[in-house]
Amino acid sequence: MTNQQSIEEYFQLAQNSLEEIGKVMVGQKDLLEKLMIGLLADGHILVEGVPGLAKTTAIKTMSDVIDSDFSRIQFTPDLLPADLLGTQIYRPNTGEFVVKKGPIFSNFILADEINRAPAKVQSALLESMQEKQVSIGEETFHLPPTFLVMATQNPVEQEGTYPLPEAQVDRFMLKVNVDYNQFDEEIQMAKRVTSGDFEKVTVNKILNPEMVMKMRSLINDIFIDEKVYHYIAEIIFSTRKPSEYNLSSLSNLIEFGASPRATINFIKASRARAFLNGRSFVTPEDVKSLSYDTLRHRIALSYEADAQEIGVEEVISKIISTVRVP
Repeated sequence: MTNQQSIEEYFQLAQNSLEEIGKVMVGQKDLLEKLMIGLLADGHILVEGVPGLAKTTAIKTMSDVIDSDFSRIQFTPDLLPADLLGTQIYRPNTGEFVVKKGPIFSNFILADEINRAPAKVQSALLESMQEKQVSIGEETFHLPPTFLVMATQNPVEQEGTYPLPEAQVDRFMLKVNVDYNQFDEEIQMAKRVTSGDFEKVTVNKILNPEMVMKMRSLINDIFIDEKVYHYIAEIIFSTRKPSEYNLSSLSNLIEFGASPRATINFIKASRARAFLNGRSFVTPEDVKSLSYDTLRHRIALSYEADAQEIGVEEVISKIISTVRVP
């Protein structure tokens, strides 16, 4: 079987999975696509949106469709790293310490309102995301290879929050802004949830972790032309040195630009998007469509941008419209 045939076969399975999730979810197609990209590209997703937009339902249903474990962790100001990772418990009858694993030992994690927990808890989660392992006492435990974190932030209530430092936010592959449903979707969602049959809806298991790992190996072989590599690099470098890319107007608006991790994640996510479109090669459109999600949490704006009420979306839009598409 050729690589293209394998891609087409597994692409169909990925599409079937998204359709299966659609039995429960109404709307939020962008969030579901980005979650799938994060899973296939071995990245984590930061989601910002007001409460009630089915963020929990999205990742819980995805874990059901992929036949995986799911844990929802509510981040609060009194949460401790041990509540997340686990701890050692003393057994008097044997005189030994045994490890009780925490909720992080699942395939899919929903870190709800991550910015409500103090820095040491955030660091514990982000270290696990980066290293895919957890140390408890003198023992080290590996997390599942398909480990995926979807962390949420609430943009409305800022009281009692601990904003994530830029270096930690950078560990998320994508930052997705989730908006309200469209008018028709809202009606469809309300009808579905308020019907007596909604609780009985079950989804079929389409994928398993082994199949996800096979998809990842296929995605690693997806072709990227040298011109597309250059396109990605020019977008990244234009956030660091705007004046060298005909973007002098942004020089005083950007405090610092995207990190090398952004370049790596751009490439991985672009390959995953190409796969989700049944292609064995990346196009500039793949890159363009992921620009906002890849960059919005990696560009720090200056006080001058705040004074002019210029947001990061506007800055990214200017970059994408200026950098030449190959």
